[in-house]
Amino acid sequence: MNIEKLPQSHILNSSFLQREVIIDFYFPPAKNNSFDLDLLLINDGQDLIRMEFQTILEELHEREKIASLLCVGIHCGPDRKNEYGTTNILNENGLGAKASSYARFIFEELLPFIKKNYQIFFKEKSFCGFSLGGLSALDIVWNHPEEFSKAGVFSGALWWRSISQDAENFVEDEHRIMHNEIRKGDYYPGLKFFFETGTLDETADRNNNGIIDSIDDTVSLIDELIKKGYDRKEDVYYLELKDGKHDISTWGRAFPYFLKWGWGK
Repeated sequence: MNIEKLPQSHILNSSFLQREVIIDFYFPPAKNNSFDLDLLLINDGQDLIRMEFQTILEELHEREKIASLLCVGIHCGPDRKNEYGTTNILNENGLGAKASSYARFIFEELLPFIKKNYQIFFKEKSFCGFSLGGLSALDIVWNHPEEFSKAGVFSGALWWRSISQDAENFVEDEHRIMHNEIRKGDYYPGLKFFFETGTLDETADRNNNGIIDSIDDTVSLIDELIKKGYDRKEDVYYLELKDGKHDISTWGRAFPYFLKWGWGK
């Protein structure tokens, strides 16, 4: 198979983030490479190397399981908890202060860089990420439905809340930030969502209902999407991995499901 064994790496000097950002480009095989691709942006791109993401792509292309797409891994910076928050509201500890700057980096620096250097017309763009990076990807897609068509969330930090869960007035339905973003937002036709959790993602169960919080938060967020008007079968895919953990190995197991769901032939 004529596919590069390593991604093409670039360094972008971001004025919005005030740091260098490493970007890895994973191209489809040469025989599938054209000027008519889909684009997938991936938060925590540094994890893709440990995941052996290139091998995942190669195997799927060899078996002709997915259509051509350009995957772009965005390495996180040292201030990850601020860059990967939600753009419209800080969390209980004031984290997410640079989330709006990160979004500006995506739209005003990264996407123009890709357009200028590769001159590819993308049929559609999607965004995914792991843990807090998954929350960030979902937040950006939800707030920019004119730009993106799919969001992928692996072990998403969907617990992200505006006040402490130990506060007397804490109410799950009111204080989980992303749930509220969806509840208060509009229905955007054409958006699709992929969610993955593992049964060993964590052990916390704050409401003592016998379901770990990561699964509880994900399922209840899907419920908000359904209430908003999205179809559970057509628009939302939920993958729950038995014995799946909050780690790169589990996300590597889940990624082929995501790719085949979003770009399967």
